[in-house]
Amino acid sequence: MMTTPGNDGGRPITPQLALRVAVLGGIALVMFAIVFFRLWFLQVLSGDEYVSQANDNRVREIRIQAPRGDIVDRDGRVLVTNRQATVVQLEPGKLPADNAERKALYRRLGEVLRMDPIEISREVNRQRRILPYANVTLDVDAPRAVLNYLQERKREFPGVTIADQYLRRYPRKELAAHLVGTVGQINPDQLKQKRYKGVKQGTVIGQSGIEWQYDRYLRGTDGAQLLQVDSMGGYKGELRRRQPVPGQNLKLSLDLSLQEVGQEAVAQAGGGQPGAFVAMDPRNGQILAMGSYPSFDPSLFAKPISEEKYKQLTSEANGSPLFDRAIGGLYPTGSTFKPITALAALEQGIITPSTVINDTGCLTVGFTEFCSPGDRGAGAVNLAAALKVSSDVYFYILGRDLNELEGQPLQKTARRLGLGRDPGIDLPGAQPGTVPDRAWRAERGRLERQCRRKRKVDSCGISDMRPWSTGDNVNLSVGQGDLQASPLQMAIAYAALANGGKVVRPHLGLSIEDSQGRLVQEIDPPSPRSVHIPEDARQAILQGLHAAASEPGGTSADVFADWPHDRYPVYGKTGTAERGAGRPDQSWYVAFVPDKSRPIVVAVTIEGGGWGATSAAPAARQILSQWYLGHKGEFIRGESHTQ
Repeated sequence: MMTTPGNDGGRPITPQLALRVAVLGGIALVMFAIVFFRLWFLQVLSGDEYVSQANDNRVREIRIQAPRGDIVDRDGRVLVTNRQATVVQLEPGKLPADNAERKALYRRLGEVLRMDPIEISREVNRQRRILPYANVTLDVDAPRAVLNYLQERKREFPGVTIADQYLRRYPRKELAAHLVGTVGQINPDQLKQKRYKGVKQGTVIGQSGIEWQYDRYLRGTDGAQLLQVDSMGGYKGELRRRQPVPGQNLKLSLDLSLQEVGQEAVAQAGGGQPGAFVAMDPRNGQILAMGSYPSFDPSLFAKPISEEKYKQLTSEANGSPLFDRAIGGLYPTGSTFKPITALAALEQGIITPSTVINDTGCLTVGFTEFCSPGDRGAGAVNLAAALKVSSDVYFYILGRDLNELEGQPLQKTARRLGLGRDPGIDLPGAQPGTVPDRAWRAERGRLERQCRRKRKVDSCGISDMRPWSTGDNVNLSVGQGDLQASPLQMAIAYAALANGGKVVRPHLGLSIEDSQGRLVQEIDPPSPRSVHIPEDARQAILQGLHAAASEPGGTSADVFADWPHDRYPVYGKTGTAERGAGRPDQSWYVAFVPDKSRPIVVAVTIEGGGWGATSAAPAARQILSQWYLGHKGEFIRGESHTQ
């Protein structure tokens, strides 16, 4: 068969096929153009930027720790400072490449540092995951003998290096430990917090107390060592160094001599029982001394602390030494609450200062009988006499009558004076406590019912689900029942009585200073709240409080028998609070001295200390003796029959 010249025998190209070829060719051209322009952008327009980034990849920054600022008392005496410690580290780039040789090095090093070789290996791996180019710290505070041994045998310990680091030093040991607090490396959760924005892994920060509260001043600014590394992260040399900026110093309102006497007095008064005290200027809320017993040595936290040691510090069997009872311990206050009850009754017109009530020893409310200890009555007493001898029945009647009024005025007065609310001190951990009322009781019942339904049990132990009763208010009137308050809150309440109605904001920080002691910034606390206290009511209460400490038959008169009342009149109230069946009573004493130049309010409580006059009041006497007489004086216990 003949074919037409030029005809190859294939099918002719259809218009549809030609269109497809054109489309595919166009797509290929566009993709080529995109790749071309991208390469042009990377090499021409962004070339310098990527060259800079490549150079940066060869530089690693190693933090140089800044020393934290000192913490001093009101007279400049040092509570916390720094010391240089020597740390043992491993340089990852200089460790033996051979696995067997590296294990042998860990064994030799473990014998010197008293560490398990497996523990050393794990620590190396852990720290290198965080900062692969940084040295690995194995011992934060190595003994001098260990350092000398390692220095003399450098060939046996390749990659082992010695460096300096700042550790917190506490020359006063356990003195004011709960106040100054502790430090430690920042943890992953803290790194996410706003207050630590810009702080890097490994930085030492305040973890509790003043160290936490004023961390941004004390911490300083870390320096840096810029190292050059190769593409594999290997060390090639140091490029430059930026020196750290030390933290600023913090001056506190504390008086170290008073602090020392206060801690000794509480430890002696309790005979080993836990307790706490607060000494405060009632004019402005400056904390002059404050402590909790038992205490602890904060230097334990300057280095990594073992889990076993931490458990000992938090164990209730050991008295929970880390727990700050002065601001976090909540207790029934016993009769130290009676001035608050008196103020509420006077303001509501239930009594006048001259109203006389016959204390027969017991009062029956409904089906419940409320009696004084030993059923002893004080007889016919007015307000001042009732405070002087601590008549329970007098205040039982006030609590009963106040419960009948609208607005629960007893609870309202307690809250006005600072109970049941955050005291606002510049320390973490302060607790608001509880001033029980009808709403509080109803909420407890609701939680109990909710818990029973959810868990399908007969009781969750939250509450007996009964409504508020007159008996509850009677208990509250003498600081019993469900009332919970801290020593700091009671000091605030009595300060308001002393100063005429200012509810001060307690504070420790006075000023920020540089390393030369020059003022950088004064720390001004928030303004106090003002509450109206009728002057005639205040004077009636003060008369009773002064008689209790100075006149025969007063609940703390034995303790202050030889006190110079003409120069430094004491206004004080004992308290003995029940703590439950089978548990010894809580001992309380709260007092103030309205000296024109150096006024003070003191609150002391001892867990299981018994009568207020036998434990807490003598401790308060020693604190007052130090403040006004310059010595703590003899420890004088009052008579055990007083409250």
